[in-house]
Amino acid sequence: MKDILTENKVSLITLVGPPNSGKTTLFNQLSGKNYKTVNYPGSTVEYSISRILNKYSINANILDSPGIISLLPSSPDEKISVDSLFSHPKFGVPDIVVVTVDASQLSRHLYLVNQLINSNFRVVVALTMNDLLKRKGYQVSVQKLSSILNCEVIKVNGKSGEGIDELIKAIGRQLKNNSYEEGRAEISFNNSSHDLLGSYKKIETIENEVLISAGVDDKNGTIDIEKLNEKLVVLNSGRSFARPDEFTLKLDKIILHKYFGLLIFFVFMSLTFTSIFWLAEPAMEVINELFSYLSEEAAAIAGDGWFGNLISNGIINGVGSVLVFLPQILILFLILGLLEDSGYLARGAMLIDKPLSKIGLNGKSFVPLLSGFACAIPAIMATRTIANKRERLLTIFIIPLMSCSARLPIYALLIAFLMPSDKPWLGGIVLAFIYLFGILSSLLISSLANKFSKNILKVKDNSSFILELPAYRIPSLITVITRTFNNAKQYILKAGHVILYLSVILWFLTYFPDTNPDIQIEGKTEDEIIQLKNSERISNSYAADLGKFIEPVMKPMGMDWRIGVSLISAFAAREVFVSAMALIFKITDDEDNLQNSLLESMKSAEIEGTGIKLFTTATTTGLIVFFVFAMQCLSTVAISRKETGSWRIPLLQIFVFTAIAYLLTLITVNGLRAFGIN
Repeated sequence: MKDILTENKVSLITLVGPPNSGKTTLFNQLSGKNYKTVNYPGSTVEYSISRILNKYSINANILDSPGIISLLPSSPDEKISVDSLFSHPKFGVPDIVVVTVDASQLSRHLYLVNQLINSNFRVVVALTMNDLLKRKGYQVSVQKLSSILNCEVIKVNGKSGEGIDELIKAIGRQLKNNSYEEGRAEISFNNSSHDLLGSYKKIETIENEVLISAGVDDKNGTIDIEKLNEKLVVLNSGRSFARPDEFTLKLDKIILHKYFGLLIFFVFMSLTFTSIFWLAEPAMEVINELFSYLSEEAAAIAGDGWFGNLISNGIINGVGSVLVFLPQILILFLILGLLEDSGYLARGAMLIDKPLSKIGLNGKSFVPLLSGFACAIPAIMATRTIANKRERLLTIFIIPLMSCSARLPIYALLIAFLMPSDKPWLGGIVLAFIYLFGILSSLLISSLANKFSKNILKVKDNSSFILELPAYRIPSLITVITRTFNNAKQYILKAGHVILYLSVILWFLTYFPDTNPDIQIEGKTEDEIIQLKNSERISNSYAADLGKFIEPVMKPMGMDWRIGVSLISAFAAREVFVSAMALIFKITDDEDNLQNSLLESMKSAEIEGTGIKLFTTATTTGLIVFFVFAMQCLSTVAISRKETGSWRIPLLQIFVFTAIAYLLTLITVNGLRAFGIN
């Protein structure tokens, strides 16, 4: 298909509207969900662009950007949306601006329409949420509203497609309107309190004029006066049409209850976390097995030389390290999409806002932090819902401190070393304590980072938490699924290549100079010999040289170069630490006996040339502390770079968390030794 972004002489229709006004659902109807999502030039803010479906017979592209409530932006995302309206660096000024207006919230949403009209845009109003207004017994007189605004107004239903044909006809009429003077779009209003009050008084008058009873026939502009008179008393009694939806009010009495509300919220979030963790596990295992199979086949075809190893371990396993997180990403965004479209996520953010505000975050930070216990990658992507830039960056900054699932194999190994094998319940208590320790530490670091965020994050503190609570509605499953897969695609395309490049670099360091001799040992299988060759290769690799180079840094923690190499290898993915340890300590048992054999090797391992035990209670506890804090995740660095738009945050994460991890490990190991625990 010809690239829509390079198509010439195609009209541009920009879709704008406040959040929760049905804008994205309408965009999906017009585009057929066949769209491209790209970053606005010079930023990480995304917008979607698509050709309008051929069946509508309009030669035009439609552009959808983040929601705005006015042309006076209050956040970086809103500023991008407004800037794209007045002068998009690639598409220029739109030919038509389609504004989505929630029929049940005219008093708020018509403000943006007035601004656009006054700024000399060609405007078509798409009136959405008409069913919500109808529940209250009212409807909007399209003819009156169109006459007052002097622009076309069309009732639409983005879910069912009702009114889309009429909207397309209105757009077509506007495109053929030669009386419009092009190139004059400019802001022609100000934000003084006097003008603002005047605008809303005018909008209130419009709302009173255009709202009529749902039982009145407004088709083709004909209104039954007798029916209207019957409803006249209701229409003028206390502005009942401005009241929230009755069903929403009843449900909010439970959902937003002082005590039950928080309980319900934590149940929902716990189910979300459990779903991300457990539902994704089978799919992740399938992906792991698939890439293991591909890696083995590639090694068999390409041979055991450097090229075969590059293909099997450097490239295939590198790609696998990207795709293995896809199930978690899909599940997370699917659940968040359903909660958001239903209207519940806004309530959850409001409930948790107060406690999080104490450490410089707000209610929207909670879901990303919670999902960080499954994986930091989808958690960082979930911060897109946080409008305030400082709070979003601060949330991204501390997410790696959540103990993700990749740490579990490491914790399992190290706890098994520390705890008696006949008392496994002690290991569960220790694991729970590790998670609690991580949470409390992240809160403390967030509080400290918040105090220095103006200098560290280079963002002004203009925080506020003003959140619209939309009416409850049934989510559009097609829209949510489309958005979910689009987020997954962005992860693969934009973070994947960075991870792949760094994985190949890591492979190079652990493979070359490849000076190990051929190993032939009687009684050993071919797989065991290959593992021994790999361990010898790593022991003589550039990574080993690097490990020995940093050994002076490891010694104060009671560790040697072998643990240093394992830590370097774990940078590709934390769980690699266990397999790297198995290679370095020449463990060749099958997977079922791997942990037991590795534990025995750890118990007998000594620091070379000293006779001092390498793994003790002190050093093993220190390793646990190290992994609680250290930024040992290549994928997280890549996605942090992508989501923040620069290397400042990921480099800060690497430096700050590694420094904290090293310092606290040093204190832990030497502190325990001082008390005779060694």
